[in-house]
Amino acid sequence: MDENASEQIRMPLIGDDAPAFTAVTTKGTINFPEDYKGKWVILFSHPADFTPVCTTEFMTFASMQEEFREINTELIGLSIDSVFSHVAWLQRIEEKIEYRGMKNLKIDFPVIADLTMDVAKKYGMVQPNASTTQAVRAVFLMDPEAKIRAIIYYPLANGRNMQEIKRLLNALQKSDAEKIATPANWQPGDDVIIPPPTSIDGARERLEKEEEGRCCLDWFMCLKKDK
Repeated sequence: MDENASEQIRMPLIGDDAPAFTAVTTKGTINFPEDYKGKWVILFSHPADFTPVCTTEFMTFASMQEEFREINTELIGLSIDSVFSHVAWLQRIEEKIEYRGMKNLKIDFPVIADLTMDVAKKYGMVQPNASTTQAVRAVFLMDPEAKIRAIIYYPLANGRNMQEIKRLLNALQKSDAEKIATPANWQPGDDVIIPPPTSIDGARERLEKEEEGRCCLDWFMCLKKDK
């Protein structure tokens, strides 16, 4: 593998500081993370403007933008296209495209114009075995401290599930606030998992001591009602 290919596929990991960048977008120049202090951020890439899968994704994200803002989260899109291409595509979506009852949608979050691939390379969004000219469908969830908390990758041909992205964001925020974990298929309002004890005495006490709102299936697996 040559040096350029190695640079393209390098990506940050969960728990890393999110790579900083300054970028031209459809909402002007943004500086990350400075412009997003105190906010959760979803940075997502798409392969290209004027493509059908990406159009459905952008419409879905736009329809949910206020839902994300209600949980202190901002959206940032990216593709390896010019800002002029972005603007023309987003205007076409707003003026002409109707999909699943969504129409006249204004894309009000910034979309990065990354013709030089600077941001895409920092986040490992260009993967040569998929494409050397288009970004794959990457999703990075960053917390208010600009730490990467989750990473999701989809191939070029398959659209993302935005409800799952929001569910995961809700779970991350819940875990941070209450120091708990969430089980498979967790949704807000479902039972949550209490961290297991780390000593024999703690395990014995957990099994012997009943607590209202708590259900222990074994010493290492206890759930409690959501607040």
